[in-house]
Amino acid sequence: MRPKPWGIALVLVAAGLVAGRGLAKEDEKGAIRAVLDKQVADWNKGDLDAFLDGYWKSPKVVFQSGGDRFEGWEAMRDRYHKSYKAEGRAMGKLAFRDLEIEPLGPDAAFARARWELTLPDGSRPGGLFTLILRKFPEGWKIVHDHTSARAKPSP
Repeated sequence: MRPKPWGIALVLVAAGLVAGRGLAKEDEKGAIRAVLDKQVADWNKGDLDAFLDGYWKSPKVVFQSGGDRFEGWEAMRDRYHKSYKAEGRAMGKLAFRDLEIEPLGPDAAFARARWELTLPDGSRPGGLFTLILRKFPEGWKIVHDHTSARAKPSP
């Protein structure tokens, strides 16, 4: 039995839609990766405020780390400044490793990776992070950040 011409057309349209979704997913992953790459570059230039542009500038953004929870962009900014810009503090050089990005829909995704700082004294603190991102008209922004530090070796 010969396939119907409209049947072949439906199969081709369906295949195109699936392929298009796959390309869109990769485009979104690339856009999210660009946000995170820019954060690393801004951090490594010592520009903490530019680094923070990757976050949703909202009182609803959440940052969790070290058993503490910071709600709101201003509270998160203050925490970063106290930890990395206060007198005697150093930002060091930041790197993200083993980055995984998983779209959850057309305007939501999560990312997880390892972070590592190389500080002027040679120490290398690091750990893991999980981010939830949302797509806004101005682009992808981090709306939730849960960062942990690896345990320090025992003396």
